[in-house]
Amino acid sequence: MSITNATALRKNLFGYLDAVAVNDEKIIVTTKNGNAALVSEEYLRSLEETCYLYSIPGMREKLIEGINTPLSECVEIDWEKELQ
Repeated sequence: MSITNATALRKNLFGYLDAVAVNDEKIIVTTKNGNAALVSEEYLRSLEETCYLYSIPGMREKLIEGINTPLSECVEIDWEKELQ
């Protein structure tokens, strides 16, 4: 994560945007009125999806249970068949 101020951000905006978009770097921009953050669109969408999933009652526990389930206990699903 990088920290910069608004003046430096303005001077090298495209460089900072490339660092965020290509390298998934997070950048904190300090100003006299508070701080802001630059994150990639992919990171933001992932964060929004995580917040959405965690807002569903019981979903967090189900996700943790799934993560802790050994692969040998998992069943492969034919999604094309299931979605028909």
